Amino acid sequence: MNRILIVDDDRQLRMSFARLLSGEGYQVTGFATGEEGLAYLEKQSPALVFLDVRLPGMNGLEVYERIRRMHPKLPVIIMTAFASTETAIQATRLGAFDYILKPFDVPEVLDLITRAIEAGRLARRPVNLRKSPDPGADAIIGQSRPMQEIYKAIGRVAATDATVLIRGESGTGKELVARALYQHSLRADKPFLVINCVAIPENLLESELFGYEKGAFTGAGQRRYGKIEQAHGGTVLLDEIGDMPLGIQSKILRLLQEKRIERLGGNQTIPVDVRILAATNRDLEAALADSRFREDLYYRLKVVTITLPPLRDRPEDIPLLVDYFLDRFSREMDVANPGLTGAARASLVKYPWPGNVRELANAVQKALIFSRGCAIDEGDAMQVIAGDEARSSSDAQRAEESVRLWVRSLLERTGPADRFSDLMERVAALIIEEALDITGDNRTHAARLLGVSRPNLVSRIGRYRLNKRSGKPSD
Repeated sequence: MNRILIVDDDRQLRMSFARLLSGEGYQVTGFATGEEGLAYLEKQSPALVFLDVRLPGMNGLEVYERIRRMHPKLPVIIMTAFASTETAIQATRLGAFDYILKPFDVPEVLDLITRAIEAGRLARRPVNLRKSPDPGADAIIGQSRPMQEIYKAIGRVAATDATVLIRGESGTGKELVARALYQHSLRADKPFLVINCVAIPENLLESELFGYEKGAFTGAGQRRYGKIEQAHGGTVLLDEIGDMPLGIQSKILRLLQEKRIERLGGNQTIPVDVRILAATNRDLEAALADSRFREDLYYRLKVVTITLPPLRDRPEDIPLLVDYFLDRFSREMDVANPGLTGAARASLVKYPWPGNVRELANAVQKALIFSRGCAIDEGDAMQVIAGDEARSSSDAQRAEESVRLWVRSLLERTGPADRFSDLMERVAALIIEEALDITGDNRTHAARLLGVSRPNLVSRIGRYRLNKRSGKPSD
């Protein structure tokens, strides 16, 4: 369970936070003073800290500086009731994950918590490169010649400040390579932030990266530091950079060339010290030809290029990956590792895995869920292989046609103002129902099956009014 520490002298706020976050699956501990919070941190390692600025005794900034020395990779969110409080802004500049103003918007806070905990996990969780990694750690697995070259490249460039462009198909492990580069670098005790250039809407991406000044746009009530400044001294991974809008590409180019940025609405250039890693599954050369990617940025990024091979080009690594994922998921699900038959192993090796390592991991996890403690046989493997090859194409076509008919009927009945959102909500509710049904209403297992956090799943169950036990709509 993710533990959250709250340090605030407002008893009512601590109680409200505890009620809210406990319902989302978090374990919450609260203290009224910074001294008490620091004493707790000497014995415990929570996933996240909420820290008020104005505290009796040590103030929030003093407490934050102590936290940084004790746990440099622990995400801290600063809270303040004063929009102009420079202490909160300064703490963010020094590496706090973010700061928020009281009173809070609950959905925004829950989303911020999810992102902060994930950022902390990525920074702290080691990426193992050994032949027989700890199943409790993330790992880059493989003994094939292409993977040996990857390990050599990581070793050569990790300790430098060189910009690295990580290329490869979706699911090949680009983020793991970025984390390995960070963890073996001279900046390993500084922040590591991942910015997904696709997940953030284009109109928000620029302010997320570079921040903004007060009054830069409607709703900009105070200065906000962007992720580039928050990672000062550390490393930033620009994931899916091949999809970055051209206007923002020019600002990234300036960052790489001059080590300086400008906040939105500002006219002051700000020096920043960050190492940039970039990852993409796009054909950048084709994007250059179509004028969708800047040529000058392309050459700036590819100072060093690490290209990950698709899984189909290293089938000899598949048995190692299967054993690793079986061991890892068995431990996470707290079930005995059932193993798999030789025929099942052979079928997994023969499959081309268009979704690469991520697809293989999902397949192993599903097979483990469906095996019910028995050794995974060839039939089990075939049922969960990507797209379920054992199912006939005619069955797939009939299923798709049924979905089309259902969508068409909903479109005819739903009002124009909410057609798309209503459809998406209905589909999401059905997906969650099926995941709960498959896992016997076990939310933890259902969250893993869906690839979302447990608090995220719990939040959606409440949003869609699904019964806590059966997954069926409640009255």
